Order: sequence, then structure tokens, then C-alpha cells
Amino acid sequence: MPNLWFSIYDFNFNYKGDEPSYIDSGKFNWAADLQLNADSIKKELNSYLQTHQLEGYFNSSMVNKKNSWRTIALKTWNIQLFKNQKQFPVTTSLLNKYPQIISASFNLLESNSKILPHCGDTNAIYRCHLGLDIPEGLPNCGFKVRDELRAWENNQWLVFMDAYTHEAWNNSNSNRYILLIDVLRDEFKPKKAYVCSTVLTSLFLQKRVENHKWLLLTKPWLVKIITRSLRPFAQLALFLTNTIKLF
Repeated sequence: MPNLWFSIYDFNFNYKGDEPSYIDSGKFNWAADLQLNADSIKKELNSYLQTHQLEGYFNSSMVNKKNSWRTIALKTWNIQLFKNQKQFPVTTSLLNKYPQIISASFNLLESNSKILPHCGDTNAIYRCHLGLDIPEGLPNCGFKVRDELRAWENNQWLVFMDAYTHEAWNNSNSNRYILLIDVLRDEFKPKKAYVCSTVLTSLFLQKRVENHKWLLLTKPWLVKIITRSLRPFAQLALFLTNTIKLF
């Protein structure tokens, strides 16, 4: 069993696991179910886009053009986003069948845009992309984990180890849309609450850094103390948020 890893505790941001970069979606029971319903999922997204716009991802340092990566989340690290879920009842119903799916969002990558190389928050999950509207294949539109290139395909899964350094690009003249989900790995299911609360704490701190760049000067030992101190509050907030249906 691999050791649990979080980027917030690794200031080299360099996960050194022995897992493959990409994982066969055929090993997962949720994959075929959502894939069979890809057209219905895409229909809900298209209906939503007729009257709404997706929001730019909060971390602007991860893209080459501001707001070129835009999303709407249905759940994030096990926080249920009930207001957003009401817009996507079919998709939400499918997702809720599988408690190991702890995050889900629709993602747009605009034409002629890039998501820059970065590592994920933890090795406790597999990140999974379901192609909904893929304008082109490689080399113009694609994905890279470590040194291995792949292309998205409509109605097909691309599953990868998010902890490894990865990047995405869309050099076509059309937008790219996917459904993104995070699936908790079987070996880490007993630590679900710990994983989610740790990453939520990390995201909270990342958002603070986005608005206060001087926080980047914080010493690694202090970041670890702050993260470990805040994590129990994140776990409590997660429970209360879902209980009172705050979002």
C-alpha cells in the first residue's frame, strides 16, 4: 500500500510514487455507468450553458490566459453543492450512486489555452475526465502526465494519477468540455474524512495565497503546523455544510 501523500506537505511538489500515469477505466464499476449516460450528461450541460456561464478557476497561476479554464462544481472533496446539483439532476443522480466519487465538476478549457504543468493535491484519488465535447485530438488538443501524452475522446474516460505533474492544452479554435470526477482509491477509503478535510484545508490556504502573495514566503514548517491545526475545523465544517445544505 502506498503512503498517503499531500502536496501541502511536500514543498518540492514532486510525487514519487510507482503507480502508472494512466489507469484503465475498465477496472471501475462507475465508469461504464456514467459512460453509457454521457449523452444525457452532455445534454444537461448544454441546457445549463444556454442561460449560464461557467466560472473561472480560482488559481490564475495555473493557466496561460486568465479565466480560460472555467468550471461549475457539483461536489468538491465531499462537500455537496446542492444549489448547483439542482441544475443537473440526471448527472447528480448518477454520481450519488458511488460514494467513492468525492468531487465532480464540468470543466471548460477555452480555445488556444493551456493549463500549465502542476501536481494534484493528493495521491489518494484518481482524477477522471469524461470527454463531452472534444474539438480535436493530438497534437492540437491533449493531455500530458509526466512524459506520456494522451488525447481526450468524446464519451470516453481518461483516468490518471493526479499527484504526478500534468498539463493540458487546447490549441484548436473551439472550446473543450469534460466532466471531471475524483474517485477515492480503494486503499484509502477508510481515510476518506481525513483526505477530504486535508485537501479542503490546502485549498483554503491556496485561496489565501492567491490574494496575498506575500504568504508564499511562509516557512514550510509553519505551513505544516497551520494545516494540521485547521484540518479538524475543515472536517467539522464539511459535516455541518452538508447537514444544513449550506451550498
